[in-house]
Amino acid sequence: MKKPIIGITMGDPAGNGSEISVKALSRSEIYEQCRPVIIGDAACMEEAVKIAGKEGQIKIHAINDIKAAKFEYGTIDVYDMNLVNMDRHIFGKVSKMCGEAAFQYVVKVIELAQSGEIDATVTNALNKEAINMAGHHYSGHTEIYAEYTHTDKYTMMLAHEDLRVVHVSTHVSLRQACDKVKKDRVLEVIRIANDACKAIGIENPKIGVAGLNPHCGENGLFGTEEIEEIQPAIDEAMAEGINIPEKKPTPPDSIFSKAIGGWYDIVVAMYHDQGHIPLKVKGFVYNKELKKWDAVAGVNVTLGIPVIRVSVDHGTGFDLAGKGESNELSLVNSIDYATKLAVNKK
Repeated sequence: MKKPIIGITMGDPAGNGSEISVKALSRSEIYEQCRPVIIGDAACMEEAVKIAGKEGQIKIHAINDIKAAKFEYGTIDVYDMNLVNMDRHIFGKVSKMCGEAAFQYVVKVIELAQSGEIDATVTNALNKEAINMAGHHYSGHTEIYAEYTHTDKYTMMLAHEDLRVVHVSTHVSLRQACDKVKKDRVLEVIRIANDACKAIGIENPKIGVAGLNPHCGENGLFGTEEIEEIQPAIDEAMAEGINIPEKKPTPPDSIFSKAIGGWYDIVVAMYHDQGHIPLKVKGFVYNKELKKWDAVAGVNVTLGIPVIRVSVDHGTGFDLAGKGESNELSLVNSIDYATKLAVNKK
């Protein structure tokens, strides 16, 4: 089997996406498992080679057709969109120009995936304020992918090592998130979680379903969502043959420790922070003595859409952009995950 072609968006040009792309693709093992290509601006990537201290080691190869890519270690293929005026380019600053560029990189990578020219997509971070400033009113990558792939039923999966989390709701207020815990949506996400695990090679996934309320509502004392919405979804999922070992919602304050301990292959979280906080506590490691991040790990996978999309699980790094200090581990993990999904899909 040919190694899958992985399209990687450069992210917001004012952020650190170009730098971490250079650092990630400076690892020879990436080229041993896949054929990567950056969707972005060649001029930004040339600058990133200098920032990352890779002059003389890494060359940028600008292309306007995937067929022209070399896929050779030591050369980074860049599908050159030529959208950034380098005379106006400023690291760490929100701008309409960079928002427009970041948005168009995403649209292009989706187009390439839908046409079969690439096998999977990986996204570096974009800035929501910048893309909205450019006139594209989306709350993030996931919503762009959903619209451009004409998908209604989708969710986000976060993963770091063997801890995986999917969400019933994501980018809504906490008040709205509680209202979105409905039986049909919980069941839909349990099904998506089950399919996601199978897509990465887990034959009989064990799924944990978090409660919404403290102690899962304590039989209605602290809320009734577990009784009225979550349990009926679990019952129906189990009737379909989905493996939910505990057969009931699990208290949110213990479910993630159990998942890390191997009780589950994936956890269904009820809202954004319920799932994000444990992932980032595990994957983001700050060295307080050196005052720097030792690791910024973890990936974000959009499930339910017809193309493979994996993203770094961090922001644009505006405070670090242009300094050569950014950590590429999350991008490396994202490429690994996208490759695994692409190979299993084939």
